[in-house]
Amino acid sequence: MHQIRAIMDIQLTYHRRHTTTTKVGDLEIGSEHPVRIQTMANTSTNDIEGSVAQAERCFAAGAELLRYTTQGIREVESLAQIRKTVQEFRSSGVTPLVADVHFQSDVADAAAKVIEKVRINPGNYIDPARKFKQIDYTDEEYQSELERLRNRFVQLLNICKEHKTALRIGVNHGSLSDRIMSRYGDTPEGMVESCMEFLRVAVAEDFKDIVLSIKASNTRVMVTTVRLLVWQMAEEQMAFPLHLGVTEAGEGEDGRVKSAVGIGALLADGIGDTIRVSLSEAPEKELPVAKALVDYFADEQHSVRYAKSTQVKVEGNTVYYSNDDTDWASFQLHAAAECGRLLWDHNCTELVLNNSHFAAEDLVRLSKDILQAARVRMYKTEYISCPGCGRTLFDLEQTIAEVKAATAHLQGLKIGIMGCIVNGPGEMADADYGYVGAGRGKVSLYKGKECVLKNIPQEEAVEQLLELIKKES
Repeated sequence: MHQIRAIMDIQLTYHRRHTTTTKVGDLEIGSEHPVRIQTMANTSTNDIEGSVAQAERCFAAGAELLRYTTQGIREVESLAQIRKTVQEFRSSGVTPLVADVHFQSDVADAAAKVIEKVRINPGNYIDPARKFKQIDYTDEEYQSELERLRNRFVQLLNICKEHKTALRIGVNHGSLSDRIMSRYGDTPEGMVESCMEFLRVAVAEDFKDIVLSIKASNTRVMVTTVRLLVWQMAEEQMAFPLHLGVTEAGEGEDGRVKSAVGIGALLADGIGDTIRVSLSEAPEKELPVAKALVDYFADEQHSVRYAKSTQVKVEGNTVYYSNDDTDWASFQLHAAAECGRLLWDHNCTELVLNNSHFAAEDLVRLSKDILQAARVRMYKTEYISCPGCGRTLFDLEQTIAEVKAATAHLQGLKIGIMGCIVNGPGEMADADYGYVGAGRGKVSLYKGKECVLKNIPQEEAVEQLLELIKKES
């Protein structure tokens, strides 16, 4: 019922121009401010020279925020040095840096003292890493866990107040805690509650410099859950800025289409104050895609900006879409950004694209790609691959190419390719099989949520993945 109400009431309860404003350094997010574009470094944070060089490339490509993985205190110290160096070479304003912290709340405390923004993951801020265990809490026991959360989180909030540090409360579908999963299940309601538990504490403590995100690799789950979060905030008289992204979207055309389907649906709703397009490519390649999506939805009312000759109609179970884009990449993004939400909101299962500038076979292929990205129909192997970061334990782009070359013929199969275990087993739980970095030169293979081969040599991993698939077929 909540999901249905969220979708139907969305325009009545939320508009990005009605959010509060969050300050991240000198950058303002939310309310009347433009949708901000960000990415995440994939260098080791302890490689200061390499991280600064990548920052320069990302700023040149249009990044307005740049996030770094921050596993420990050493990374906090390195990030402080990166920030200092960035400030020295940036003459036209400083792009805020963000520390991405998992598992260690003390690291979040330390980062909040030296950086403009800290991202924490509610799934592992005080809860241990997800084990997919069912835990039967009494109401009293669950309330005790919430009190433990509050006591620890208030420490971080106080540090952020003192140092004027912003926070992102960033929920990932793949790393919901066993506590949340045991009470709410693997549901949009559980994802929203994971976020709201922290947000309620922040509001009670009068801390306002917050951005929220709820991400999933499944675009339908991502859009439904963000819409539900918006509805829940409105029910509790809140309206904080939202960051949008489809996690593990992949690379190439598939990654761009998948990102446009999820992000575009919400931008069309008037939702979204910052975005990241998460591609398994160099981070600077994400930024032109993000900018193209923001520009497309950037008219004065923040509603859909159709090309003059764009025509969209829904008949029966089919969406018909046409426009006169002459650039294939633009047409691809615009069609994906418009059509995903129409397929969902009108319960359609067919899509027909028309554009006289492109070959009919390319239009048919793109329509199939959009249907698959929207999880309406499956036509080919789907790859759920992370964008990489400082935690990644292998050459991501090369590994994806190797896995694709070996498995592209497996029509309808979903394969996860994850650089580390932070989101690995969870985010790819929707996949049939998973390839996850377990250590330097080591890979673990999964069937669904179950690790079936652990710490095998990377040079053997693709072959063993194929053997696993054959065995289980």
